[in-house]
Amino acid sequence: MSSSLNWMIIRNNNAFLVKKRNIKKPFSKEPNNVTNLHSFRYNGLIHKKAVGVVENPDRKGFTVVYKKAKATRKPAKNLIRRPFKAGARRSLYKVKRLLKANHYRTDLCKATLRRASAILRSQRPIKAKKAKTAATKSE
Repeated sequence: MSSSLNWMIIRNNNAFLVKKRNIKKPFSKEPNNVTNLHSFRYNGLIHKKAVGVVENPDRKGFTVVYKKAKATRKPAKNLIRRPFKAGARRSLYKVKRLLKANHYRTDLCKATLRRASAILRSQRPIKAKKAKTAATKSE
């Protein structure tokens, strides 16, 4: 089926939809959705090409998950996982090259880089803050 027809079917009701009070735009918990917004553009279920970024299990780097457009009817061969562990700058550069050089969802390039850098930022060690000493007046 076409992606627009799929969107019309799952737009209002699906298992990944998260609706909250006082929030105009609902969120989505589906895989391969880089912004977690419930919209046609970012939806990872309906498009033949979709990009997702997940954290590696060992908390070192991230993995880019994308769909192979030719294998839409073969779920076992549909998703391709590419791990990136080379370091923040090099990994982000490689992700940008992967998306732009292959013309693979260039509209999601910036959102994918934001998600990847957020994952890398969360993996940094937390710096210990120095304890503030109370200033005492000496008379």
